[in-house]
Amino acid sequence: MMSSKPNPLFKSGYVAIVGLPNAGKSTLMNSLLKERLAIVTPKPQTTRHQVLGILNHKKYQLILLDTPGLLTPRYLMHQKMMDTCARVIRDADVVLVLADMTRADKNELLYRMLLSVDQKKILALNKADLFRTALTDKEIRDKARQYGCREGLVISAKSGQGLDRLIRVLLKYMPAGLPFYPQDQLSDEPERFFVSEIIREQIFMKYGEEIPYAAGVQITQFKERKNRKDYIQAVITVERDSQKAILIGREGQSLKELGVRARQGIERFLSRSVYLELHVRVRKKWRKDPGILKQMGFT
Repeated sequence: MMSSKPNPLFKSGYVAIVGLPNAGKSTLMNSLLKERLAIVTPKPQTTRHQVLGILNHKKYQLILLDTPGLLTPRYLMHQKMMDTCARVIRDADVVLVLADMTRADKNELLYRMLLSVDQKKILALNKADLFRTALTDKEIRDKARQYGCREGLVISAKSGQGLDRLIRVLLKYMPAGLPFYPQDQLSDEPERFFVSEIIREQIFMKYGEEIPYAAGVQITQFKERKNRKDYIQAVITVERDSQKAILIGREGQSLKELGVRARQGIERFLSRSVYLELHVRVRKKWRKDPGILKQMGFT
């Protein structure tokens, strides 16, 4: 049983990781946790939901909150994604602003969202492994001030450069207190959530520009079976018949290939064998439908 008495030497708190699409937020969380918890693809707007990861240490517990990339909403789904970002930022102890240092100096969308944020903010300039010219300390301080951040640093979520320092900086602004979760716990999300995300990740990896953004995934059955493979049934929802035809492919070949890739990823994640069954359905304009969005976990 955890002690109810606060430990002044132990720090714990919530870190909201925010930034534009493809800034490397999910890669950063995975690198900090040393676990592949959040899905990652080369395409922007892969993350649709908040993903919570717990970084445990004998002296601290950081609850990392990966968020959807900031964008101008085009659908109700987009608006709900942005509502998630706003909620996560509001509830965080520290907001970690992740910016791609290979892009332009300041993005107005990110800047406007952060103007009203009262929480402590830290700027992490990501993708240092792709940036040929090192920034001076003054340039980093100036960039941090642009977004109202208390300090800034350069990192590479992919290579791990600067991540130890990033943790030290985050801890400077974290309150002392008890851990929020048991210290052997990695996330608070159920297995169903991660299974649906793995399927969606493979859709992003396998299909072109249109299909991944029009596709949603729901787990309709998840049965653990004694002495047999777990049974998982998932439904992929798209908006048009033409998208369904592309997903399935000639004689179902594309859907079969998707199923194999997704099953392999699920088995790696769960560390056990599964039987995966995929179905595809058409729901016109589902990204604008409050009922369907609620079924898919958009609150």
